Amino acid sequence: MLRVGLTGGIGSGKSAAAGCFRALGIPVVDADWAARVVVQPGQPALEEIARHFGGAILLENGALDRAALRTRVFDDPAERAWLEQLLHPLIREEISTALNRSPGPYAILESPLLIESGQDQLVDRICVIDLPESLQIARASARDSCSGAHVRKVMAAQLSREQRLAQADDVLDNSAGLTALQAQVETLHNRYLQLAATTP
Repeated sequence: MLRVGLTGGIGSGKSAAAGCFRALGIPVVDADWAARVVVQPGQPALEEIARHFGGAILLENGALDRAALRTRVFDDPAERAWLEQLLHPLIREEISTALNRSPGPYAILESPLLIESGQDQLVDRICVIDLPESLQIARASARDSCSGAHVRKVMAAQLSREQRLAQADDVLDNSAGLTALQAQVETLHNRYLQLAATTP
């Protein structure tokens, strides 16, 4: 089966593009979903995280306090590296299983850190959602009710726009809104169907 990795920076419109593919009947595996699965209560990874960061990283019901964890690792490269070393292999395994079970001529892997996490090794092509950084900041700030400074901080932790585009096999321009994005997705969908027919 042909596998396409769908990625883009914060506020780029990954979810909107993924929704367009879903509307065309294409299965989408969400890397954020896989990241939540591997840290559910009872999973070994959650026990490791609690041991490393302390019980304060858990909510009263025993679930992971994701906001508290983000705060702990965001400004600490060493802690972030420890967490990524623990979680990335588990997330990749979960994604791989989900992709293998996906019906259809091709499948989409929606992942904000597709390239940074090495998840690009699970796909045949990379599709990047792109838009000017000023628009990216404005959309992410409005969506998350946060400051432009916070969005820039998140962007600094991701690949730059130029680095992401350099890895792209396909690019969706999301600067003109949903209708224009849908039209581009439909064009890519037809191309992927053709490629899928020749993928061994």
